[in-house]
Amino acid sequence: MVDSKWRFRNRGGAPIKESTTPENSHNNKIVLFPKTLDYYQIQLTVMLENERYSEAMELLRFLLQCQGQEERHYDEWRALLEWLQAAFPQYEAMEMPASRTAEPEQDDEEDVSEEDMARQHARLKLAQDDGYAEKLLRTVMEGPLSEQTMLALEQLAFLDVAKVDEELVRWLQTKSLHPLLQFRVLQTLRRRGMQDIIQFTRGEEEVEIDVAAVPLKPEEFPLPIVQILERVADQTEVHEPTLFYFAQELWIQYVMAVYGTRDYHSMLEENDAMADIWAAALHMTVADSLGGSHDEENTRSMYAVTGAMRFRLEQAYRSMKQFVSAGLDSN
Repeated sequence: MVDSKWRFRNRGGAPIKESTTPENSHNNKIVLFPKTLDYYQIQLTVMLENERYSEAMELLRFLLQCQGQEERHYDEWRALLEWLQAAFPQYEAMEMPASRTAEPEQDDEEDVSEEDMARQHARLKLAQDDGYAEKLLRTVMEGPLSEQTMLALEQLAFLDVAKVDEELVRWLQTKSLHPLLQFRVLQTLRRRGMQDIIQFTRGEEEVEIDVAAVPLKPEEFPLPIVQILERVADQTEVHEPTLFYFAQELWIQYVMAVYGTRDYHSMLEENDAMADIWAAALHMTVADSLGGSHDEENTRSMYAVTGAMRFRLEQAYRSMKQFVSAGLDSN
């Protein structure tokens, strides 16, 4: 069963062990298989989203010493590592922790400390360069969508520059942006303390978003969102762990992408049938991604989706498939 705090970022297979770090293995002889590469890419994303920059740098160094990947991967890893080293030099000397199983109070203290460090670093950069906020805004608004974009947004959250709010809101309202990037901007605005309700277009919908209510962590999403994933866990966690693993990753990405839309609000209905529909759609979408197809009749039976609910299931499934197909290239 999924943890009540939504176990998206506290799972993902075994943590990266010492035997896979550069200091403890013959990295120049390692060849990563496709699934292994996918795993490390997911781990890297998790580290960056949780501001574990020291660990991210360590993993990037490891990946750069592996063999057999396309050159574009090495270029991306090298560029990201250089960017992290320049943006967060305070993490460069930090050792990657051997374990992250400390008591909750210690974890909270560590999180606060890391946030304070990031805030101090941003303020120092601004003191050294009056145009620092403008440079970060250009990285976000004019550069290609990349990890650098997300990291620039993280730094903008800590800058006490009034025009940042205005510029980010204007950007949301006037540009066609990828839905995940829109959500990251909303999170940045919330971290900056904005309390406004803003209107803009998500996909083909006009939405109103209360910035103060935007979730910053997976566990901040409403309980019905968690319960949908729990239904998938009940059906797959034991017998199809690979499907469940990727279902967790897809679900958090999709929920962020549709936040505030009609699809999102339908997930919040206190209705078991609607939760079953979204769980079945998630199962079918991940099954397609892993094996190329799914058994719709068996999946509908698994989640008790009756004939009367079939049309709504097809709508939910189509929405998720469109999100997966779009990738990160749509703007």
